[in-house]
Amino acid sequence: MSPGARVEYLRSIYLRYKRASRKEKGIILDEFCLNCGYHRKHAIRALNNFRLYTKPKPKKRGKPSVYNKNSIIKPLKHIWLASNLPCSKRLKAILPLWLPFYAEQYTALAPETLYALQSISAPTIDRLLRPVRVKYKGRGRSTTKPGSLLKKQIPIKTEQWDESRPGFLEADTVAHCGESMAGMFAFTVDCVDIATTWTEQRAVWGKGEMGVMEQIEDIEESLPFTLLGFDADNGSEFLNYHLLRHFTERKQPIQFTRSRAYHKDDNSHIEQKNWTHVRQWLGYERLDNPEVVPLMNDLYKSEWRLYHNFFMPSVKLLQKKRVGSKTIKRYDPPKTPYQRVLESPFVSDSIKNSLRKEFENLNPFKLKKAMEKKLAKIFKTVYKFSHYS
Repeated sequence: MSPGARVEYLRSIYLRYKRASRKEKGIILDEFCLNCGYHRKHAIRALNNFRLYTKPKPKKRGKPSVYNKNSIIKPLKHIWLASNLPCSKRLKAILPLWLPFYAEQYTALAPETLYALQSISAPTIDRLLRPVRVKYKGRGRSTTKPGSLLKKQIPIKTEQWDESRPGFLEADTVAHCGESMAGMFAFTVDCVDIATTWTEQRAVWGKGEMGVMEQIEDIEESLPFTLLGFDADNGSEFLNYHLLRHFTERKQPIQFTRSRAYHKDDNSHIEQKNWTHVRQWLGYERLDNPEVVPLMNDLYKSEWRLYHNFFMPSVKLLQKKRVGSKTIKRYDPPKTPYQRVLESPFVSDSIKNSLRKEFENLNPFKLKKAMEKKLAKIFKTVYKFSHYS
């Protein structure tokens, strides 16, 4: 007889043993020892010490949870998914921006639910969303082909720019090559402003010098501030004479610098955006149909930039110090690029007013829905091309 079967057998005879007379108990013990192979004294101890009912667990002390309710968890989960799974600190900053539009997309929320969502803390958000969190895995591959001809003419950024003034960009390219670098495929030119975290993305077919420069010119026109500096890695798409002349041969030259070779940490700002603003959305699929480039640029120039710059906050590192074996980092409160531009004294009031008017006509849920439709069209175009090629 297995141990589990013995416990079940003990449970079945326990009440009969307790209610039996002395003579009947002896008969039950004989039967118990015969079936289970127990010594008589061990069988007596097992029946005397057995507890049919376990002691109930004590109730949790303190007041019941205010937030552990479906009326709060449901809208919190909707906004978390629509904002592309941000961390709890960023989600706390996202909630005040997205809640005014929640009723248009889903249902109106009760006043007490709105108050709870506006006052919820980041650790509470972590606790409520722990059952539904999804882990993303994936590794990229380097596609930077060294451009060695102009390394002596384009200086390395030996010290940080003035990070409080908008206009200093870090740039990189993201390859949509799938698992193979063979042949031609689409790239994304990714740029981020260090002071305001304002981002711009453009698609280009291959990494041709002229194609990349055209998209950089288009990015410069879309910025809500004047371009002052441009820092890139050592790829040949950036270290070329076309881009060097574009930045240096103008009335007000742009500071054109590069990072150290094989030091990705030099461009840490844009490396972060490569993941959050490109890979999390487009993944690691191979986009080898030239027809997807205009579709991607149509997305990048409209809903994409509005969604990320007006409704997606991020944090900036303020201080980092080492205490013993630990590195302690301090960050500023999460803010959207739009909010950082409005706070900057270097941006004119006319540009700020135009951004405010643009913000009044935006709805993050509608932007997300439009983005998903265009992304589906992009992947459908790639699938058709790979299916018939």
